[in-house]
Amino acid sequence: MKKPVHNPREVAEIVAVQALSFIAGDPERLGLFLAESGIGPETLRNAASDPQFLASVLDFVMRDDATVKAFASASQLHPTNIAAAHQALNDPRWERDVP
Repeated sequence: MKKPVHNPREVAEIVAVQALSFIAGDPERLGLFLAESGIGPETLRNAASDPQFLASVLDFVMRDDATVKAFASASQLHPTNIAAAHQALNDPRWERDVP
């Protein structure tokens, strides 16, 4: 059994990883995202560990209502949860703890 996550930032990162998976599931959407982000398909997996990259994933999803609705449906999340994750990842007051 997985340990529940209560940290809003961690939850937001999980939502962003789900969004990346959603984007990757549609070749047209993935192509558009890769073109806009400048990330190549070979570096996508490594980029997913970068909080700024994860924020850009949710930026991509949030800019289009149809994409938000499609991701919400696919992930079984309410659009307001996606918006909250987007806000948490774009909060300039938060800084990741690096060991």
